This record gives sequence, structure tokens and C-alpha cells, in this order.
Amino acid sequence: MNFSTRMNGLGGDAAIEVFTKAKKLESQGQNIIHLEIGQPDFKTPQNIREVAFQAMNDGYTTYTPAAGLLELRKVIAEHISQTRNISVNPDEVVVMPGAKPVIFFTLLALINPGDEVIYPNPGFPVYQSVINLVGGKPIPLPLLEELDFQFSIDNLANSISEKTKLLILNSPHNPTGSVLTSEYLEAIAKLAIKHNLYVLSDEIYSHLTYDSKFTSIISFPGMKERTILLDGHSKTYAMTGWRLGYSVSPKAIAENFEQLMLNSNSCACSFTQIAGIEAIKNSQEFIKKMFAEFKQRRDVIVDGLNSIPGINCRKPAGAFYAFPNVKQLPITCEKLADYLLAEAGVALLPGTAYGKFGDGYLRLSYANSIENIHSGISRIKIAIAKL
Repeated sequence: MNFSTRMNGLGGDAAIEVFTKAKKLESQGQNIIHLEIGQPDFKTPQNIREVAFQAMNDGYTTYTPAAGLLELRKVIAEHISQTRNISVNPDEVVVMPGAKPVIFFTLLALINPGDEVIYPNPGFPVYQSVINLVGGKPIPLPLLEELDFQFSIDNLANSISEKTKLLILNSPHNPTGSVLTSEYLEAIAKLAIKHNLYVLSDEIYSHLTYDSKFTSIISFPGMKERTILLDGHSKTYAMTGWRLGYSVSPKAIAENFEQLMLNSNSCACSFTQIAGIEAIKNSQEFIKKMFAEFKQRRDVIVDGLNSIPGINCRKPAGAFYAFPNVKQLPITCEKLADYLLAEAGVALLPGTAYGKFGDGYLRLSYANSIENIHSGISRIKIAIAKL
């Protein structure tokens, strides 16, 4: 068939691809430790589930406004106002079926063919895919291990040209687990203002920072007017399958997002939105418990990886991913990931699944039990010893 050329730039999702391959091996009788999927392994809290059931019984099974239920947008506006120390109005909030549409809509609304978009590399693959889809020019910004997987501010400054229109940030970061410090964000904000750049700030892991307080670039003077904040319920409340995300942006951009919602999804699921209100407004004890568990798992997986000859792993500051350096091993990271799945029954991802600057690394999700993490590390150690 003769497809449009824009489809050529879209990539896949390596985590789903490896998960599918691993499930096939399981169906053939092989025991697999899953360290590839980036989703909390906790059930959505019971109070949220019960509110969703009640909402369905109460008739929340119909369309909502394209931008989302006003009650939810008010709750989100208040939440972001409090957590980012800015003033947000509900008409600056657009609710979407997951957070990925925020990436799509930002690029569709702002980028013309030939406009340059700077994005972190290694980074979430959707960034580069959608930049290509809309005809923009992707400019990768290398994340450096020696800088705890942050980028050089000088490198960022040198990457900006007269064609640069958008900078994408992701903190806490997938796949490296890095967190941008306030000092970094202040320097980035100055560059964005100087060069009149928009910033898409992907903050989906904002509740998972271990060793420092989370800071958003939207909080800095002059940045609310040029920032599109991306967040949602998936990681924070273990609601990945509920598909509930949102954007906070200048009103003119929010109006464009509302039109894009109207022409694509119509609206986010109505009873899911009611559940989203419950998640934000009521007890946050679930977040504290999940956070404590992830922090313990982080320490276990990092210590385990560093006990394996040929592997070096920095301790991630946020999210739930470890990104170990495997450059000392006599095999590429792609072949190593395949080998560990086939030989050890451990599903994980090569760093190159997240861009060329991920070469020489692996990504492991520690959204799994400590028992399974110990088992996975033991299997990896045995398999690598055979190399």
C-alpha cells in the first residue's frame, strides 16, 4: 500500500515489543522476570476504583466537554498551583486520555515543517517520533553519565538556532532516572526566555524524586507564559490503564489543545475523570507507601547491578528505572538485552531503544517486587559470567 511519507518517521515502543516477546516465551513454558515495563505494579487504590464504579452507576458514561469536566480541571488547577507555586486557572487545563496526547498536541499546535525541536537523548522515544511526524527537525541533546545523566548547559546553548522553537524536558527522567536540579532549571529558563522558546515539561514522574525536592521549570519567573506542563495519573496513582493525563499551558495554547481533542478523541472517559478527582482530592497515603517501596527497590537493584563484574550503575534520583553502563562487556547493549532474555529469562531494554546516546547502557524497570528483582539480578550475574 502507498502510505504517506510522514509515517516513515514514527518509531515503535521497545518496552511493549520486548514485553510481547517475553510473554510468548512464557506461553512456551519459560519463566520470565519482567524488568521492561514502565508501569507501577500496584493496584489502583480502592477508593479510586469505588468512585469510578459509583460514577458509572450515577450516569457518568456520556461525553464530557472536550477540555474535560470543569470540576476536574478546577481540582488540577488547584493542585498545580499548590505544587508548582504558581497561579493556574481551570481554562489553562486540558484533560486528555493519557499524557501522550499532550506530546502530540504540543507538536501539532506549535511546530511547522523545518522548525527545530531540542529533546533529551536518551529519552522517551515518542518525542523524536512525533517531531518527525509533524515535519519538525529533531535536535538530540545528549545526557551525560558524568553529569548524572543531565545535559551540559553549554551544549544546550550551542544547540539553539534561529529555527529552534521548542525544548522538551523530562524530569524525573525516563530512562535514566535523572532529575534536573533547580540550578539547571534556572539556567534553562534564562536560555528559553533569551531565545523566545517554548518548553514542553514532561513531569509524569513528579511524585517520584528520592533525594531532593521536585522542582518544575514552570515555577521560574517568566516561564508560565511559555511552558506546556505534562502530567497525569498513570504513574502517581497506578492508573496506567485508565488513560488520564492533562496539560497546563497558556490559555491560547489550551484553546488549541481543546480543538485538537474535539477533532481526535472528543473527550477523556467521563467516569475516569470522576475517579481522577478522587485521586487528587483525597488521601495521598498510597503515594507515600508506593514511594517508600520504590526507594527500597531502587537501592536493591542498584546494589545488585554494581555487584556484577562489567556493570556500573549510578543511583537514579527519580522515577523507577535503573540505567547501568555495560560498555565493559564484550557485546553490544542490543545483543546483551536479547541474550539476557533468551539465556536468563530476564526482560529488559537496550539503551539504544531510547536513542543513539543510550548506546552502551541497559534500562531496567524496578516496578517489580524485591523478590523478583533479587532473582533477576542473580540470573543476570550468572548469564554474564558465561560471557
